[in-house]
Amino acid sequence: MNKIKTKCPAKINLYLKVLNKRVDGYHNLETSFQLIDLADDISFEVCDKDISIASNKDFLCNTENTVFKSAQKIKSLFKVNDGVKIHINKKIPIGAGLGGGSSNAASTIVALNSLWKLNLGIAELINIGKEIGADVPFFICGKNSLAKGIGEKLKDTDSIKDNILLIKPNIHNSTKKMFDELDLHRENDNFKTSSSQNDFWDIFLSKNNTVKKFYNENNKEYDLNLTGTGSCIYVTYDEKKELNKILKKIPSNWRLFFCKPLQYSPICYIR
Repeated sequence: MNKIKTKCPAKINLYLKVLNKRVDGYHNLETSFQLIDLADDISFEVCDKDISIASNKDFLCNTENTVFKSAQKIKSLFKVNDGVKIHINKKIPIGAGLGGGSSNAASTIVALNSLWKLNLGIAELINIGKEIGADVPFFICGKNSLAKGIGEKLKDTDSIKDNILLIKPNIHNSTKKMFDELDLHRENDNFKTSSSQNDFWDIFLSKNNTVKKFYNENNKEYDLNLTGTGSCIYVTYDEKKELNKILKKIPSNWRLFFCKPLQYSPICYIR
């Protein structure tokens, strides 16, 4: 086998609590990860020497993204002579808290372990992944999980049953900047988090008046949730008719995705 194609699913955080900042710059947290069927398509083909990336999005065709870093790390660690051609069809919005970059990295690590015949175990793959990003171990495991530590201490959990409406404001959130702002706010003894669902809600709403207005008008009826550090908001539902009111209030320049929950990631079929 010299080629693998797979899907890289997005995730939502059912809840997210940031406990404290560590000396290494990461944060200890508690969260529940739920896989969803919104996914990027990614393919890998073994070639002679180099790592190359092609994509429908130009910003991914460089050496700074998580896919290239993951491939380069494995190639260097295990002195692999082969190269790989990678193609990414990006569908998951970036800067949205959906984990698309981490999911791409996880698929890269697992796929190259197979294509380059490294025979690494799941624990070894996770150790590589956590150096790329805090969410990568979860995507390598490929199962819905309760997570602690920086996201690498995982316990399997069942999938939710409801469908998910993703609401993506026309906003890009930097994960690093959101964590930095949370740290600054917490230096103020008077700062309190008002949401039990996600510690980043208050900061996100304070920076975006349009989102705040939408939240205030709809949260009581629809129980709006924030995934990751944002900017994506989601609502769970059983039937689409439950969404009639909120769909009429969503600004026209925001994106919508009607998603279903997943119990397992396609990555499980590569390992």
